[in-house]
Amino acid sequence: MIVADRKSLDEIMAMVEDNKKILIVGCKGCVTVCNVGGLKEVEILASTMKIARKKAGKEIEIDTSVLERQCDKEYVEQISETVGDYDAVISMACGVGPQFLSEMYKDQSFFPALNTTFFGGATSHGVWEERCAGCGSCAIHNFGGLCPIARCAKSLLHGPCGGSSSGVCEINKDTECIWDSIVTKKMEQGKIEDLLGVKEPKSWKTSRDGGPRRSIREELVQGNI
Repeated sequence: MIVADRKSLDEIMAMVEDNKKILIVGCKGCVTVCNVGGLKEVEILASTMKIARKKAGKEIEIDTSVLERQCDKEYVEQISETVGDYDAVISMACGVGPQFLSEMYKDQSFFPALNTTFFGGATSHGVWEERCAGCGSCAIHNFGGLCPIARCAKSLLHGPCGGSSSGVCEINKDTECIWDSIVTKKMEQGKIEDLLGVKEPKSWKTSRDGGPRRSIREELVQGNI
């Protein structure tokens, strides 16, 4: 899932400093799961902003809404009748959300309340870790099902760097050396030979370096499903 963190209150307040009537829009997708953009977080931000404005002696009116998803125009349309009633709209979704809103409602101003960080999963309660870099050409089958692109600090594809020590990455003691895990798994499987030899250079044509990407399901476009 997409993981995000909320911006500081000061940063959010600064973005809408000149606006008196604001709508905060949450999302029931990924950001609800990682506890930064669901109903609870939307209500907390609204209350906190009201308190901050009151302390500053400035007027503010805030309404809230939580959409099923902000990355789907079908759901973004749900605020079509009211979005124009506000001076500004704050999106509590990943970076896709405020862009979809901005594209659909061109006369309105939208502001992001979150910083999108990575594709990951929950490793324990309240902890999410990166697992995928979205490079568009998955090759984890070559590495024991583990991704050295997203999980190696240097995205190395031929083995650990000289900074790895006792299974720990040199960047900090809380980061495992994914190459240590890859080699250990291959050794336990008796398949260490899979890692021998020089691999062909990875093609980055499918990555972000090739520009904005698009995925098309022809059967959906043609209405066959």
